[in-house]
Amino acid sequence: MAADAPTPPDRPLARSLTEDELLFDRFATDAERQRADALKISDSWRVLRIMGEFVWGFDNLASIKDGVSIFGSARTKPDERYYRDAVAVAQLLAAHKIPVITGGGPGIMEASNRGAKEAGGQSVGCNIELPFEQGNNPYLTKNLLFKFFFVRKTMFVKYATAFIVFPGGYGTMDELFEALTLIQTGKVKSFPVILFGRTYWEGMVDWLSRTVAGAGNIDAGDLTLFHVTDDAEEAVRLVLDARAKRT
Repeated sequence: MAADAPTPPDRPLARSLTEDELLFDRFATDAERQRADALKISDSWRVLRIMGEFVWGFDNLASIKDGVSIFGSARTKPDERYYRDAVAVAQLLAAHKIPVITGGGPGIMEASNRGAKEAGGQSVGCNIELPFEQGNNPYLTKNLLFKFFFVRKTMFVKYATAFIVFPGGYGTMDELFEALTLIQTGKVKSFPVILFGRTYWEGMVDWLSRTVAGAGNIDAGDLTLFHVTDDAEEAVRLVLDARAKRT
């Protein structure tokens, strides 16, 4: 007896699938796929669209040198401590002529772009097409809208020499652990990965130390791939110290 066909997941009505969904989602309906010519949305033709987005991203960000990518929750409000801390970190980076790169949305992204722009620095937003638009924050000197998450994530790594990671959710964790994996596996040269907010991150750090390293799934040395701080000046000093060692 043949296995039952999987049931398509529920979707909100009145929206189109994103490019990532069309690429990976086998539950896309005929109506959803008919929004473009059949040839142009086939997997083989979509490769060209992906290539084009890489080229477009590289061209638009070519002027960004030695930036710092800052990540964190889109839900952080302006009256919260970490919003103010992100503004302060970005202001210090801008004072050292270091471009600030974020996902271009609200919350920590907005705070970081705000600090950079208000300090007269380069404030870059690499936003993403989502089922429901998060929109650009108003503090960008350069903004790009990507269709594919993996293209966008490449830009965060390629044009930055450090990551500063504020408290956040799944998206923030995704960026954090991808960076640590790239460094651990030698796919990129080591660069500072700074976790901002000791209270927020201490549970994860303890889990990595006791459970993951304790089980032998990472080495003790892998726990040195990131730094934890509560201080804006220390975070920026770690970035500057790493730069000095490269020159």
